[in-house]
Amino acid sequence: MTTKSTTGIIGGNALRNRDHNQKVVLDYVRANEPAGRAEIARSCGLSIQAVSNITAELERQKLLMPDGHKTGVRGKPALQYRFNPEGAFAIGVELRPDVIIVAALNLSGKQIYFERVMLKDAHPEPAIKAVGDQVRAAIAATAFSPKSLLGVGVVMPGPFGETAISSAGEAVLPGWEDVDPQAAFEAEIGHPVLIENDATAAAVSERVAGVASDMDDFCYVYFGTGIGLGVISQGHVMRGAFGNAGEIGHIVTQIGGRDCPCGNKGCLETYASRYAARQHLAQFGIDANSGDDFAQLVAQDNPHFRDWLDQAAQHLAHVIGTLENIFDPQSVILGGALPDAVINALIERLDLPEGSVSNREDRTCPRVMRGFSGRLTAALGAGAMVIHQTITPNTRTY
Repeated sequence: MTTKSTTGIIGGNALRNRDHNQKVVLDYVRANEPAGRAEIARSCGLSIQAVSNITAELERQKLLMPDGHKTGVRGKPALQYRFNPEGAFAIGVELRPDVIIVAALNLSGKQIYFERVMLKDAHPEPAIKAVGDQVRAAIAATAFSPKSLLGVGVVMPGPFGETAISSAGEAVLPGWEDVDPQAAFEAEIGHPVLIENDATAAAVSERVAGVASDMDDFCYVYFGTGIGLGVISQGHVMRGAFGNAGEIGHIVTQIGGRDCPCGNKGCLETYASRYAARQHLAQFGIDANSGDDFAQLVAQDNPHFRDWLDQAAQHLAHVIGTLENIFDPQSVILGGALPDAVINALIERLDLPEGSVSNREDRTCPRVMRGFSGRLTAALGAGAMVIHQTITPNTRTY
């Protein structure tokens, strides 16, 4: 017999559900601490004996910690448990064609380390070695033992696998078509590795600790070197059959438009990405390579950058309207490697289509919002996904 928990997730007493049950208990205590074993058993649909075994194991793993006994009740006071945010940590890495960003997080998602280094060569062998060096530096810089590392999340620009657009242009990593990144990174780092695309990780980061923390359905438009999309639907990540859902940078927004390295003409990425901004500015002798360069151009009200913003907003508005009609999101969030000033300027210029299911009078939030996590969002999301995998039950399996 099982009963529903106050978190909406139930356990099962079968031995095969052991890992799931541990996550159910951990998730419940995190949301309802302090909690005693009898309360956990009632709320999670588990036996007292099962909860006793689980809490003992989670205490051994330092994921739960005892918090004294509950007073003011009849009988023997019940031992209470709390979630231990310092019991373990995770590392998130964003690998771009030109940079590596590394962040370490404790179990509550608090950032405890950050580093950003330029990447000279994004081909597999040197890039994997460079990521390994940065992960080892992150482990050494924290107060945690290496044994407390849950794993490393690595986010990379998609698409994954051998596709026509996986090896073309500045927005992708060169030479990775035949590489198994998970196996390669695990061999280099010596810890479990979770691979995800950058836009999906950014969406998860925004839901964990950003403007989407109270949303179950939203789209996240991620500006890396190119443009990607992360989709959260009914609280779950949408990845697609091969993990490539969200390649919106290659949606054609101008029929017969600019040549794109993918082979299409008029892709969104050729008009609204950081790469497109650099190309546009180079025509006028302006060398802008970093987010700070772009932010300075906004502050200066540079006319050439204004022109690019106007152009980019026009193409983005078309795609955002399409996303709204396909996914019916609570909001579309813009974020990533562009500074806040640039994203704000793009949002101000958006002329969103009226013919959209999101164009409603009863809205509780704007149709388009700027993300909260900023330029660290993908790396933070990579670490958050490792933590999420460890402590959150998979409600689609059970």
